Amino acid sequence: GANLLKIHDGGYVPVMIATAFTVIMWTWRRGTAILMEKTRHTDIPLSSFVSSIERKSDHSPAHVPGTAIFLTSDPESAPAALLHNLKHNHVLHDKNVILTIRTINKPRVAQEDRYTVEKVSDRFSRVELRFGFMESQNVSQALATLRKTGLKFDIMSTSFYLGRRKLVPDAKSGMPHWQDRLYIALANAATDPSDYFRLPANRVVELGSHVII
Repeated sequence: GANLLKIHDGGYVPVMIATAFTVIMWTWRRGTAILMEKTRHTDIPLSSFVSSIERKSDHSPAHVPGTAIFLTSDPESAPAALLHNLKHNHVLHDKNVILTIRTINKPRVAQEDRYTVEKVSDRFSRVELRFGFMESQNVSQALATLRKTGLKFDIMSTSFYLGRRKLVPDAKSGMPHWQDRLYIALANAATDPSDYFRLPANRVVELGSHVII
């Protein structure tokens, strides 16, 4: 009874705030799970893609000098930005880096644990950068340390490719229409990755695609 009186006296405000945060978090997690499930059907394994693209044929893309870095959350699949670049520009750089960025459950990461590098082929490498949750994720600075591994490139002559998705609500998404709209609004409000990762603005290329959720 006493708690009910507190709600009438203004105690409903923190209850409403907590409810709003719960709905937002639930919507974000549910929407992200649906989005990942839908895009998984179109994913191409990176190893299969590299084997196919490096096979000589009349339809092989033109090769251009320089390094292209493709940011992705799934290092096992060919990034959407890489596929769109090939589709629209019909070119492949001399060096291609598939880059994944992880935030680990530590305040800071020691320099010797900052990265792992895996050579996929002569033209492709897979790199994972790790940051602690208290660190600024300065990707340009972290990539400069990779030169000692043999990945020698000039950061100011390297192109960073980002995939940008335009989300379109679907009546059969599995979420109510209002929740679809909320998830899309949250996704659109997310920080621009080129700013968040401190990428050189004049070296960033964004390639978009429509995804129905």
